[in-house]
Amino acid sequence: MSHVMNTYARLPVAFERGEGVWLWDSEGKRYLDGLSGIAVNTLGHAHPRLTAALTEQIGKLIHCSNVYQVSGQELLADKLCGLSGMQEVFFCNSGCEANEAAIKLARMYGHKQGIEAPAIIVMEKAFHGRTLATLSATGNRKVQAGFEPLVTGFVRVPYDDLEAVRQVAQHNTSVVAVLVEPIQGEGGIRTLDIAYLQQLRKICDQQNWLLMLDEVQCGIGRTGKWFAFQHTDILPDVMTLAKGLGSGVPIGACLAAGKAANTFGPGNHGSTFGGNPLACIAGLTTLNVLEQDQLLAHTEQLGQFIKQGFITALQGVNGFVEVRGQGLMIGVELNKPCTELVRLALAQGLLINVTADNVIRLLPSLVMSQDEARQLLDILCPLIKEFLQT
Repeated sequence: MSHVMNTYARLPVAFERGEGVWLWDSEGKRYLDGLSGIAVNTLGHAHPRLTAALTEQIGKLIHCSNVYQVSGQELLADKLCGLSGMQEVFFCNSGCEANEAAIKLARMYGHKQGIEAPAIIVMEKAFHGRTLATLSATGNRKVQAGFEPLVTGFVRVPYDDLEAVRQVAQHNTSVVAVLVEPIQGEGGIRTLDIAYLQQLRKICDQQNWLLMLDEVQCGIGRTGKWFAFQHTDILPDVMTLAKGLGSGVPIGACLAAGKAANTFGPGNHGSTFGGNPLACIAGLTTLNVLEQDQLLAHTEQLGQFIKQGFITALQGVNGFVEVRGQGLMIGVELNKPCTELVRLALAQGLLINVTADNVIRLLPSLVMSQDEARQLLDILCPLIKEFLQT
């Protein structure tokens, strides 16, 4: 009997090693990884430059706490702000912690303006994490059920509905921020709408609200830009990152700019492990490899190749709805629940995920080659066709 708490519906496989976009299980079987740890393993598995950098850092210093200056934090913060145009960074350990920091920042921003009970607009079908505050901000009753009472202070509107946001602005004087994913990952790869984000930016400017973008899943090059918002001409006031930033080493970040900058002071927020030397070298190495190997352009091109492959293979197939996404954040929507495909693909040596019940989610590492992408299509497209015929 396992003493691990039963919080996951785990698949019957355990992996022992990886290389690039390939994994090997305890029986020696090889699998093509189309999920990369749910958008975490940006550089794939056992990337030589990341391995060398982490090994060197482990031999010097893993942790020393934020009581002291951490030079790696300064370097990583400089790099992130240089790439994004943001001004300052708080480091933590995960996406939900980054969003928790953003929520706290918005509330403090509101209190400094004399708003007694600051509220944040959030979206239907959003996913922001599993702490009580981020769970409350999430628009999914399945993950909220059983954890009531939820945290108050959130006003929910439909995603991609500007009129609903404007209606809230007219009737709720306590709102201080909008928290939104540029691309909803858990919500079914609901893709970037440039005009929507541009108009949200205008509304926030008119109302003196913070525009807070959750880029935990879509950031760090996954869409073919460093950050998804860079497909537009806007700049957020707050942006949250995690997942792919450390290529497997836990790290999260909450970035602030403009009127959101300098909201926190010493003692307002903190983290024991956040931004330790090991996590920061993982982040720096990830960003440097992406830059040096020109992986952003590669990601955009490969994403187009994969999407076109699905269209060519599935167009006209009864039950296929559409393929959508940006870069290597891809969703294939079917007209019926398809979680069974996860096990069917596993049996064929391919790792995928299904979200929103009927959307196949693909989040491969950014180092995937075109030949490996073709192998993914060659396995998955026939499985989808066969599944839709049953």
